[in-house]
Amino acid sequence: MMTPEGTYDEALQRLHRSGPEFEGWLSNHGPMAVEAMARRGCEAAVHAWTDDYLVRLDEPPRPRFAIGPDEWRDPLGDPSRSGDWIAFFDRAIREEPWQQVVVAWWPRLLPGIAAGATHGVIRLGHALRAIRDHDTEPRRAEVGRALAYWAARWQPLPVVVASGGAAAGVVLTDLPSVADQRFGIRHRLRGLDPRFGRAAAELAAPATAEAVPQALGRIVDDVLRLYPRLAHGNPTMLVHAATAPNAVLAALPSLPNALWPAGFDAAWTATAAVVSAYRPSSVGVVVPAQHEDAEALFATAVAHGGEHVVKLADAAADGYTRTGDRTALAAVETAVRLGA
Repeated sequence: MMTPEGTYDEALQRLHRSGPEFEGWLSNHGPMAVEAMARRGCEAAVHAWTDDYLVRLDEPPRPRFAIGPDEWRDPLGDPSRSGDWIAFFDRAIREEPWQQVVVAWWPRLLPGIAAGATHGVIRLGHALRAIRDHDTEPRRAEVGRALAYWAARWQPLPVVVASGGAAAGVVLTDLPSVADQRFGIRHRLRGLDPRFGRAAAELAAPATAEAVPQALGRIVDDVLRLYPRLAHGNPTMLVHAATAPNAVLAALPSLPNALWPAGFDAAWTATAAVVSAYRPSSVGVVVPAQHEDAEALFATAVAHGGEHVVKLADAAADGYTRTGDRTALAAVETAVRLGA
């Protein structure tokens, strides 16, 4: 558990002096990575890692036109309004309890879970996990920044409602791949095969809202098992097939149970869509994990320094705790080897 108002909060304050994206539309992963590092006992590495990462980042966008309380629909998904969205949620978080803001905006943002290659929901999941430990001003600001990024990059996907009886690993193996894989994720998601929705719906749904956390954990675990076989297709982008549902899982304790089933369906849709978009035509060989435990592996991920490797190691640590399956550790070793 992180210390209150310690290294993580200091890193957030530094990172909040930068924008949510850089080099065009690459997501600022800093707040997500330092949360995982601080949570898993690597606080000593946070500031050095942040030093190296900050030099890559852009200035924060400036607000131009204020978004009124009832005027959010038109600027939703408009990245040119990023500064306006940051100002909007900064104000909302100051005026209302952060829990109320999250509960109000979760159902509005959830259909656009693909936002920023799923980084909107991932950033929010890390922020909520941290603020539940300790409610501090930098952490409240981070919840607002995460919501703002999700709103600015909001990108809808046709949400798949799971209604079959199959495990995630089976369904993901049988999904139709996106035909045109020449370009980035936004282009690929627009090109999902017409059979995608029907195939993805074969997943077994959780029987009750209370069963959603366990069902989401199974999705993450199945992706971790598949990742070593698929990662050569795109080791970086396929990380999000695990980290997006893991972020929704992290967000659930901050939401009423009635919102959990919709979160499950959106998370599954994002996972299935990412796999369809980046699955290679051939299957790789799984190299057995060399690490004996998740703690040592996470330290290796931090030493590697790659933001996607750190976030995958965070998800894999939880997965290994749930299942004891060392394939979760092999997934991270694969990401390190392939330079995710």
